Amino acid sequence: MLDGAGPSPARRILSGVWTPLALAVIAAAAVVTAWATHSALRNRAVVLRQLLAAGVVEALLVGQVAEAAVRSLRGDLPTDPATFWGYLATSLLVLPAAAAWAFAERTRWSSVVLAAAAVTVGVLEFRMLVVWAGG
Repeated sequence: MLDGAGPSPARRILSGVWTPLALAVIAAAAVVTAWATHSALRNRAVVLRQLLAAGVVEALLVGQVAEAAVRSLRGDLPTDPATFWGYLATSLLVLPAAAAWAFAERTRWSSVVLAAAAVTVGVLEFRMLVVWAGG
């Protein structure tokens, strides 16, 4: 390592935040994305089991809110708290909005909306990791 150089960005990301929970959210969101995309390609509407899977992602996000709040109260703050909490709040709202849309829209587009929402959650989760680590 060169003088003055800190740990690599990847190492900062992995050590600076609750990586297992974040990876669980990303993996669960990827499963929901794949499942909803498969349904959309087969011209099918969202089914209750897909919404339950999205509920699991939402439960993981609620756990993440608790974890982030505890870490913040202990002084382990993200580098940009406003951006981090904005991403977290947005990720909490996206899946319930998609679920409401899926109930109202009983066509293949409900699957498209759920897939887009799950992708959004996965991307926001990755960005939260980066923001917490200082990127």
